[in-house]
Amino acid sequence: MSSSVLQHVGNKDFTRSTVVIIGAGVSGICMAIDLLRRTPTRNFVILEKGSAVGGTWSDNRYPGSSCDVWGALYSFSFEQRSDWTREYPGQEELLAYLTGIAEQYGLYRYIRFNSTVKEARWDDDELLWKVQVAVAGAKDSQYQYGYELRTDFLVSAVGQLNVPSYPRIPGLDDFTGKMMHSARWDWGYCFEGKRVGVVGNGATAIQIVPELAKTASQVTVYQRTPNWIVPRLDQPISALQRFLLTYVPPLRVLKRVVLMRFKEWTHDATTNPDSRVAQRAKALAVSSMKSQLVDKPELWDTLIPSYPIGCRRIVPTDDYFHALNAKHVDLETCHIQRVTETGIETEDGAQRDFDLIVLATGFRTIEFLHPMRIYGANGCSLEHAWRDGATAYYGVTVEDLPNFGMFYGPNTNLGHNSIILMIEAQSRYLSTLIGAVVEAKQNNQSLALQPRSEVVREYNDRIQEQLQRSSFADPRCNSWYKLDNGRVTNNWPGTVVQYQTAMSQVRWTDYFAHGSGQATVEKKKPTYIGRVKEEMFVSNTTLTLGVVLAAGGFYFGSSRGWKW
Repeated sequence: MSSSVLQHVGNKDFTRSTVVIIGAGVSGICMAIDLLRRTPTRNFVILEKGSAVGGTWSDNRYPGSSCDVWGALYSFSFEQRSDWTREYPGQEELLAYLTGIAEQYGLYRYIRFNSTVKEARWDDDELLWKVQVAVAGAKDSQYQYGYELRTDFLVSAVGQLNVPSYPRIPGLDDFTGKMMHSARWDWGYCFEGKRVGVVGNGATAIQIVPELAKTASQVTVYQRTPNWIVPRLDQPISALQRFLLTYVPPLRVLKRVVLMRFKEWTHDATTNPDSRVAQRAKALAVSSMKSQLVDKPELWDTLIPSYPIGCRRIVPTDDYFHALNAKHVDLETCHIQRVTETGIETEDGAQRDFDLIVLATGFRTIEFLHPMRIYGANGCSLEHAWRDGATAYYGVTVEDLPNFGMFYGPNTNLGHNSIILMIEAQSRYLSTLIGAVVEAKQNNQSLALQPRSEVVREYNDRIQEQLQRSSFADPRCNSWYKLDNGRVTNNWPGTVVQYQTAMSQVRWTDYFAHGSGQATVEKKKPTYIGRVKEEMFVSNTTLTLGVVLAAGGFYFGSSRGWKW
């Protein structure tokens, strides 16, 4: 931020904080709650670039936006919701859940909306972070355009899916119709009766297309690479079940435990293409697709991937193939040559005209923390440190970044289970590190913690070796999980339980401590912080019974077109 824009604010409580959290989504909310529950500090700030809490569930408001993980698992263990209206909640319901939790824990007093972090720089002498904040919003910007916020500990809760990725297609700016990215949906535009082109066929497009197909006059989906798509088995949750889950808590706990165990069991489907569960998932994907595309068998081969299941995200849906089966919905597999003033031209010279082009092209996933500029110890830029790919100790602490933590960082993404289960483990771990810094500060001491280089290197080498043996590294497919050189930077190779177990204690010897509180930390024995054990105490018989009972609640009628 240039000095001409930066204005120094005199209110020390406004510009000085013990902890700064960047982002008010799922991770930022979890971190703030753990600061309240596990540390003595109340001097923390949450900087949110938008005007509402919710993160991805505030940004992604496109038609059909919903979770692709069961709601029973996509919720905090300490704030489980009993009254989800569907097994897979929609965006509005998820946002209401997060908003309610922010209100319940009184987090709004700590949040500064319309506040974007442009740069964060570690001061080696003062042992603190200097965070440059840009302020937006008509009223907020009347006070100052930006300011410097100094903090002892900096936490990034921006995640991997927050900056839209726009395709590099020639002529993209030449289109004179309406164009929007899925993560920047304009609900002021009515697509009823319109001709719509959808660029992309991943998890987002598969949710959008069925909704567009309901009222648009023509929908064309531009597919570059097919995905493995499995039935989602979504359904409304009856009033009776919601009543029982609310007033008979053991049933809610049992449901979550059974689903947790089942999801962990499916881990092999995403990592080992030769496993039995992977083969079953593959067969299920093919049979369900063929049964729903009865009127367009010519698309079958086009929609069956040639790469192993699991190396790209497995996408669940109940209605995408039904939409493709409609007469007014087309699948285009010829590569896009360019965007014209009126539509899209493919490499075979064919052109289609559109009123609306939807860019369902995902996010800039491998550029963690983009576009923030981060400078750590000795002025080392994070961009330079990660020039060969992002690395972090268990995805949360970074070499050369003292008193820094991040959520949903490198190698913490999942292909089989709820990311909230990972986030809670990360929040417990980081709150323990922050607690040590706060304790030192209470004793009028300074303390800076950063992971040792050899520890980070050994950890990264170990998980990369595991990842190279997994489906994620398969050279037959490209995905947002990995770099062009094949190195997997996004995914965790193991199960959730394995990650939670690894994060259940802080080994202080993994960290280099400096400051006047150094000696205290160096004497510390490992701190056991535990984990949430939600997969335990359920036998395989109970698991099987639970899955059968759950499956019995789903509608498998011929109107769905599924054959099992």
